[in-house]
Amino acid sequence: MTETGGTPQPDDDLFHDTDYVVGQDNIEGSLGPVGFDIHNPVFVVSALTAMTFILLTLIFPETAGGVFQSIVSFATQTLDWYFMIVVDFFVIFCFALIVSPYGGIRLGGKDAEPEYSYLSWFAMLFAAGIGIGLLFFGVLEPVYHMNVSSPLGVPSPIGPDGQIIPENIAEARALGIAGTYFHWGLHGWAVYVVMALALSLFTYNKGLPFSIRSAFYPILGERVWGWWGHAIDILAVFSTLFGLATSLGLGAQQANAGLNFVFGLEVNTSTQVIIIILVTAVALVSVWRGLDGGVKILSEINMVMALLFFLFVLFAGPTLAALDGFWTGLVTYVRDFIPLSAPFGREDDAYREGWSAFYWAWWVSWAPFVGMFIARVSRGRTVREFVICVLLIPSLMIFIWMGVFGGIAIETLFADPENSLVKEYVIDNYSPELSLFGMLAELPLTGLMSTIAIVLALVFFVTSSDSGSLVVDTITAGGKIDAPKPQRIFWATIEGLIAIVLLIGGGLSALQAGVTATGIPFSVVMVLMCYSIIKALQTEPR
Repeated sequence: MTETGGTPQPDDDLFHDTDYVVGQDNIEGSLGPVGFDIHNPVFVVSALTAMTFILLTLIFPETAGGVFQSIVSFATQTLDWYFMIVVDFFVIFCFALIVSPYGGIRLGGKDAEPEYSYLSWFAMLFAAGIGIGLLFFGVLEPVYHMNVSSPLGVPSPIGPDGQIIPENIAEARALGIAGTYFHWGLHGWAVYVVMALALSLFTYNKGLPFSIRSAFYPILGERVWGWWGHAIDILAVFSTLFGLATSLGLGAQQANAGLNFVFGLEVNTSTQVIIIILVTAVALVSVWRGLDGGVKILSEINMVMALLFFLFVLFAGPTLAALDGFWTGLVTYVRDFIPLSAPFGREDDAYREGWSAFYWAWWVSWAPFVGMFIARVSRGRTVREFVICVLLIPSLMIFIWMGVFGGIAIETLFADPENSLVKEYVIDNYSPELSLFGMLAELPLTGLMSTIAIVLALVFFVTSSDSGSLVVDTITAGGKIDAPKPQRIFWATIEGLIAIVLLIGGGLSALQAGVTATGIPFSVVMVLMCYSIIKALQTEPR
């Protein structure tokens, strides 16, 4: 590194003949009248646009609902092939990095040392990208894909008149779990790898601000500090806000359903809004306390609760069926990895359009949020080590959870299909937010474990909100990680309000619309980011 006017300037040809000092001054921002570290114009444009969206959705909820539904239909039915190709490309890109000569390059430079042990690093990787999804989809997806939206067109084991077809059970069960793994495995984590690797390289190795725009220096040059860079960061802000709002909305729906299941509390939008308000209030306290005093403590509590909850389900239910569900699903996932990834020539439109396309948009929307977190804890790792671990470790942990929960749910369903609440909530009367509680009804201590599941969902809810607000705060403050506390409070509040107006404006379809609307343009940004990663790696000593 060299010094120019007191500002570090990278020492490779990629950044020569530029005026980095002037560019950096353009994004530093200034303190506003309420103590905000305003990164003009990213903060101002993002804040005003978010508040305008909230007001218009509240004033015209029916019109907003129609618009949201149109967005979902267009993104998942017309652009499903596009999302499939883009995320397949990210997987191929990651595999290429693993076997390439660039794999030995170290994030932070050749002398950088990892800041965390493998155990701590793996735990943080797992905690970063799961959120409420484990609880909401762990039972729902395996059962639904086995019976309703079968991947690759495999026949359902439940006939149109409700009769069980025994010869269809084994293959449908294995592919139902494998289809769940497909949505939560290598493809999704490849999206995170691209974002996290780009942020790590351009921050730790090139000395640029910890901001999304920095990854586009090889493409835009000094223009990255101007409106092109502002647009990239603003898009990242909204991608993160809507991705988080989707998780918060799903969490509120599941918590409401659980409270109804255990205590009889009415299920409606008003109750879900109250839940979001209460949980956002808790998140505000956590955000005010900061990363170590709030987010870290809640994350540790969350991990312990999730582990104990998982162990109870594993050993209180049919354990052998749970382990078999994990293993057969994994074998089938590996066997059918390429057919599941194919964008064309398939006979499973409901699975590909209704699920896969939405998931890839959701993962892309979460990429700035999770990618920033992964980048912050991965300094000192080699590129090969980083890519392999981020792809495999969280995927394997999620496979174990989904395989066990899915295996138990399917086993209890076929043990007594006439009285199965899992069958009722997932197949007969589709109520996805109740699917987990339907499975818990088949296990001992149903009331206690259902209550713990509600608390766990709410804690996941809080950790997603406070972590997300810190990331949005970093983006809107020009890459600074120590922006004023009132600014963090502002973004945590905005996240909660967006989740509320999406629920009011159309429920689940509105939540999906927010994700897909931002996922489409941000996926293009991420494809270009792959080019920047290669350009950065080419200038690193190997």
